[in-house]
Amino acid sequence: MRDVYVIGVGMTRFGKYLDGTIKGMAAEATEKALRDAGIGKKDLEAAYFSNTFWGLYSNQHSIKGQVALRPMGIEGIPVINTENACAGASTAFYLAYTAIASGMFDVALAIGAEKLSHEDKAFALKSYASCLDVENTAAQIRSLMEQDKQAAVKIPEDQAPPGQGRSIFMDLYASACRLHMAKYGTTQRQLAVIAAKNHYHGSLNPLAQIQKNMTVEEVLADVPVSYPLTRSMCSPVGDGAAAAVLCSRAFLNKLAAPRPVKVRACVLGSGMDRPSEDEEISVRLSRRAYNLAGVGPEDINVAEVHDATAFGELHQTEALGFCARGEGGPFAESGATRLGGRIPVNTSGGLESRGHPIGASGLAMIYEIVVQLRGEAGPRQVEGARLGLVENGGGNIGLEEAAMVIGIFEKANRQ
Repeated sequence: MRDVYVIGVGMTRFGKYLDGTIKGMAAEATEKALRDAGIGKKDLEAAYFSNTFWGLYSNQHSIKGQVALRPMGIEGIPVINTENACAGASTAFYLAYTAIASGMFDVALAIGAEKLSHEDKAFALKSYASCLDVENTAAQIRSLMEQDKQAAVKIPEDQAPPGQGRSIFMDLYASACRLHMAKYGTTQRQLAVIAAKNHYHGSLNPLAQIQKNMTVEEVLADVPVSYPLTRSMCSPVGDGAAAAVLCSRAFLNKLAAPRPVKVRACVLGSGMDRPSEDEEISVRLSRRAYNLAGVGPEDINVAEVHDATAFGELHQTEALGFCARGEGGPFAESGATRLGGRIPVNTSGGLESRGHPIGASGLAMIYEIVVQLRGEAGPRQVEGARLGLVENGGGNIGLEEAAMVIGIFEKANRQ
């Protein structure tokens, strides 16, 4: 396997753009990534395009990448379309990485673009259910009810879930969180600490959808979604695009002024039916990624993890080995995951604050790690960052993610 490098990244500011288009957002992110890499469109040998809902929203099924890329002059090369729910963009990156590592190509583009905002908010929220096993939704709801019986967490009357106006994934996260609360004593305030931290990080990110600093008390007092989650603990609906240019060492050596980040490991996996804690997807894949990279969780300096809710981040800090099982809440309260802490997590603001256009999110996470390792993150820079990790999950089957990509990245020499 050959060494693979990221030499360019680009993204739009995430937000709600009712008049925006997939083609327009994809063009903006791609042009930024190519300019950042210092190469032209004609240098690309392949492109991997991620999108989830273009077909559902606008009937553009099948050849999404070809349709999005041709208007900007990217044609005649292999264009591979990827769809893996929220992990679609990181899957596109994984495919580009493996193709270059195998020697198939020397330079490739990974691009994700998504438009989720819609005049009919109910339609937009309902669309998330397509990231589940739609033929077995009733069985999944029964599993959630059984899980809640195990948790036996009393829901305060003033925070009872409203029953509508949210995606089913908020209920999935809330149920898993209540089980964690019952088993380990995790508190709603600890979730608010995580969300407040991410809103602070997002306030420092000019590309974040939400750039509002919030206190723990403001997070707790926000609109209830599905107990114990409040609105500011959850990722917003939004649109955007993100892209990365990857290359081999041979291609890197041709560049006049490269700013490379090395991909030390990139792994893709799918979920299992009722795994044990030691078998769950984040644990399995992170163990594999650490082994491939020759590092451990204690070596990671900065991480972007899939925090569709604050509990998502809490869970991943445990599963990735940053803290012990059951200690995610106290770990966050200690300040370890905040800028200046031992392992800053979601310095971009995370999905909760940076935003979560499903087909673009994984590459936005990679964007953040690349700028961090280059030392180009401005006021949210992690000093001395050398190794970064990305964990991006997608969809749900049973009680865990249907797909996940974990990547480990390293600050690289220019030559």
